[in-house]
Amino acid sequence: MSKPKRILVTGAAGLVGAEVCARLLKAGHRVSGLVHHTRVLIANSGRGVASSTDGRAGTVRLVTGDVTVPRLGLDDDTWTDLANGLDLIVHSAAITDFGHPREVYQAINTTGTAHVLELARERSTPLVHVSTAYVCGERDGMILESQLDVGQRFGNPYEESKLAAEQLVRKAAAESLPTAVIRPSVVVGAARTGAVRDFKNLYVVLKLLSEGRIGSIPGYFDACVDLVPVDHVAALITAVADDFDRASDRTLHAVGSSVRMRHISDVLAEYPSFHVPRYIAPANFDPAMLSDLERAYWHRVMSLYESYFRRQQHFDDTVAAGFRGPKRLPSGPNHLRRIIDYAVRAGYLGAPLPGVTEALSRVNQR
Repeated sequence: MSKPKRILVTGAAGLVGAEVCARLLKAGHRVSGLVHHTRVLIANSGRGVASSTDGRAGTVRLVTGDVTVPRLGLDDDTWTDLANGLDLIVHSAAITDFGHPREVYQAINTTGTAHVLELARERSTPLVHVSTAYVCGERDGMILESQLDVGQRFGNPYEESKLAAEQLVRKAAAESLPTAVIRPSVVVGAARTGAVRDFKNLYVVLKLLSEGRIGSIPGYFDACVDLVPVDHVAALITAVADDFDRASDRTLHAVGSSVRMRHISDVLAEYPSFHVPRYIAPANFDPAMLSDLERAYWHRVMSLYESYFRRQQHFDDTVAAGFRGPKRLPSGPNHLRRIIDYAVRAGYLGAPLPGVTEALSRVNQR
């Protein structure tokens, strides 16, 4: 590890932010976490991350603020203390779930980044900006780490807001602020266990499909989505924080394994109690063909994810691989099974099937 740094993590209470705080703290860094309302940091494992308001040794110093307002809503003393006492900022504060008005994404993801850049510029503090691989929008093919705005069309306001945020970061970099950008794909449960703290985004889609709330969706069997374990994202951010000089002025794709729509159907079919979706060519899909209940779920939830059912994107991660090392990522279908198994055990998806002992005891009781 490099010399211990004084690091501020924005969005410290989030899934990625809390995991990053825990890893940076374990690595010996002095960590401050910007939080909005939350007073307790919970790592992805479900365990609390040692924290305090006074920043005593071995804890994350919690700082209450708001990225949507100038100077992060901090009083003058706290702002000055942070500006003068940081070696690095990790900006992970963002709203990532879908379905909010465009203005909400603008306020938190774009304007919020502008306000964090304001802090970074005070003392030219290096910034690690956590973006998303899906700033590529709906563009298919190989997506390079070096690419940003190539005239792509976006599937939702979230992607659009994150592109605008990255553009602000690039502008600051052009003005000599040291920056690095990390772009996670779809963040899911841990690589080894599939465990995840929050069931959002992809998990909502899996729940509606597996319960048969939506039976038909527009998409292609060979369309694909990239899933990355949360621990891999946090490990990459920590590695960049440790070796920022090597990462400076570079963009890294924090990606995992590609999962095709065919894999989703095949894996769901392995669970006896799950429904399996039927894919319809997008040109032939009409929500009016759905039942009243299905149509309600479609308009309120599934339509937000519709473009991901037809994308064919692959992400280059050449730069990221130099920080990730030889660690192998789980294959897409295998990791999909792992995250579904965990969601079943946690009671979020379906109902766990009885084990052999339980099944035999039921037979003997008859």
